[in-house]
Amino acid sequence: MAAVPDERSSRLLDDIRFADPAQHQLVVALRALILELSPSVTEAVKYGGLMFSVGKPFCGLFAYARHVSLEFSAGASLDDRFKMLEGQGKLRRHLKLTSADAIAQKHVREYLRMAFDAAVAGQG
Repeated sequence: MAAVPDERSSRLLDDIRFADPAQHQLVVALRALILELSPSVTEAVKYGGLMFSVGKPFCGLFAYARHVSLEFSAGASLDDRFKMLEGQGKLRRHLKLTSADAIAQKHVREYLRMAFDAAVAGQG
């Protein structure tokens, strides 16, 4: 079960729900997957989204007009075995998600596990 959001996270989630209930459901589902990785995962509101850390930041969730972006802080170093990561920057990569079905289709659980494990190991 996902942790109860703090006041800032709750306000952001309420804003997303008001703007787009379907996106809110997707953000809540993704947030739960991230927080289920470990009790040591922390959440903070930054850059207009939810940032998740385990000693160091490893991912973030951002709601846009037509999609939700799951950003990986050190995504360029992840094994992109499924060829789903987008972006060309030196460090970050992201997954664009438009529905709950995309969670399985884009291998979100696997990418989250890789990003989390890399952060814990101090590699990313």
